[in-house]
Amino acid sequence: MGSLSIWHWLIVLVIVMMVFGTKKLRNMGSDLGGAVKGFKDGMKEGETPAAKEDPTTAKELRDSTTIDVQAKDTSSNKQG
Repeated sequence: MGSLSIWHWLIVLVIVMMVFGTKKLRNMGSDLGGAVKGFKDGMKEGETPAAKEDPTTAKELRDSTTIDVQAKDTSSNKQG
């Protein structure tokens, strides 16, 4: 009862094709595929420079962009 058989999926597919049409479904599929491909390419581009980068350069960049902030406890100074 919980799982759907192949016949249920075929009926759902036929109804979806009747509602949207095959051309619109094909366009949505190609758009989705293009988005996934673009995402994968973006992930590969993001990983490539990190692999080629010198570890000391990354540490220098991190040190030059880090700001040290000293927190002060004001509750002990203003006891009344």
